[in-house]
Amino acid sequence: MATAIPATGLDSPIADPLRRALRGLGGRATVGDVMAATGLVQADAESGLKGLLETYQGHVEVGEEGDIVYAFQRRLLRRDHTPFWIRFRTAAARVLKTAFKIWIVVMLVVYFVVFVTLLIAALIAASRGNDRNGGSILGGGRRGGGFNFPFLFWIWAPDWRLGHPYYGNRFERRSGRKVPFYKKVFAFVFGPDRPRPSLRDRDRGIIRLIRARKGTLTVPELVRHSGLTVPEAEEEMGRLMGAYAGDVHVSRGGELVYSFGELLVSAHGKVRAREPAPAWQRLEKGAEFTGNKTGTNVLIGSLNGFNLLAALSAPVLIFPPLGLAGLGAEIGLIWVPAVFSTLFFSVPLVRWVGHRTENTRRRLRNVRKVLLGMVFRQSLGGGTALSAERATDDVRIALVDPNIGAADVRKQLQGIAAEFDAEVEPADSGQIIYRFPSIRSALLGGEEVRSALRLDKRSVGRVVYSSADTPEEESARAMANFDRELRKSVSAPDSVRYLDDLELAGIEAPSPSGRQVKPRRPARPRRPQRW
Repeated sequence: MATAIPATGLDSPIADPLRRALRGLGGRATVGDVMAATGLVQADAESGLKGLLETYQGHVEVGEEGDIVYAFQRRLLRRDHTPFWIRFRTAAARVLKTAFKIWIVVMLVVYFVVFVTLLIAALIAASRGNDRNGGSILGGGRRGGGFNFPFLFWIWAPDWRLGHPYYGNRFERRSGRKVPFYKKVFAFVFGPDRPRPSLRDRDRGIIRLIRARKGTLTVPELVRHSGLTVPEAEEEMGRLMGAYAGDVHVSRGGELVYSFGELLVSAHGKVRAREPAPAWQRLEKGAEFTGNKTGTNVLIGSLNGFNLLAALSAPVLIFPPLGLAGLGAEIGLIWVPAVFSTLFFSVPLVRWVGHRTENTRRRLRNVRKVLLGMVFRQSLGGGTALSAERATDDVRIALVDPNIGAADVRKQLQGIAAEFDAEVEPADSGQIIYRFPSIRSALLGGEEVRSALRLDKRSVGRVVYSSADTPEEESARAMANFDRELRKSVSAPDSVRYLDDLELAGIEAPSPSGRQVKPRRPARPRRPQRW
């Protein structure tokens, strides 16, 4: 008879006792602490803690004696926790943005048609010298140039559905789908939509990495893949361990190694996965300001500029020939379109500041990624000790950007040194140099556990351990296996690659037929374009 396996989710019977125990223990506990506080058996306490790691902010630590400590936020904050004021600000911004979009649809096109009609009517009335003709001209549909089918087709593409994102002109070309004009107007004002990968989208690349690393992963390996900081990578490893039935091991050197045996179980035989590109081969391109073609932006700006000029000149060019007067005419034909057109141009001007800030952040993240490549090469014996001056020159060459500031490179290098507990010492030249032995130690520990677990092995293969080895032979064998595996996966940091937002997010773009078109994969690394 099958035995019931206790659930470990948030609604399981053991979830509440676990949460109470963790709060009473200040968010930090070993399996033994939880067993003592709850009375749970070891298997339930351990599986419950791993389950909570998937939902609550936390990670795993190792004590001096090799004991595993589960460290959560004291208040047990969920991983999707967002402060109230941020949620309120985001919701308010979304409401205002939606309202302004509706206003744009009404104002830009309708007022353009109205002003064109009124100006034509005013010119005809002025040429005839008879104001009485103004009313009949305004009522004539044929002279007004109303909405015809081609104009509607231009505004609203027939194969487009409401809610589809517009990531810019490159996305339009790639998907083969005609993007309606109104989406390009919105992009002119608010910028193109940004790909927002789901948790599943982000996890696909990490799962591929875990499979390529034979079911195991260390924090430095995740940093190398993602470009995250070490604290961020530790939090992510905690979530992955809870989400994908992971386990944690401690190498002889005290390094944490995470294993995910279930990810290597396949109904199709041995799992084979190609290791994804490291972070420095997935650099971010500069964010596009509108995503539109230059001609499209000129057209949109001209439409709004025409409305603004028409509103400002209406008291002279429109009102007298047509005999218009009164507060209603002034509000409807001057103040409303003038305020709207001014806001229409003002929003992109204000957004330009944020756009420059975003591109600065992207540039700094790219600097960090390239530095990570140099740090990993140095730590694995393939490069000399790093100095800020040498690193600055190398980063400028790698990114083909001579304007990268030395202060930015130095700050990023110092941050990486702090994360990995680097050895910092003065050189004979007076420069400060950095060495990263902890990375090599962590990767060596990962390879040690990886070889011992042999999660991907179904045959004996190469000998990685023998009880007949002397300590010297065992160490030499471990180092040889370690260097062999690293040569397979570590690529040169001076081989960089820029990817656009869709490629970085791994989101599939919809095609006109309704099928999903995967983002294109560059064939090989190329020299990056200048910012």
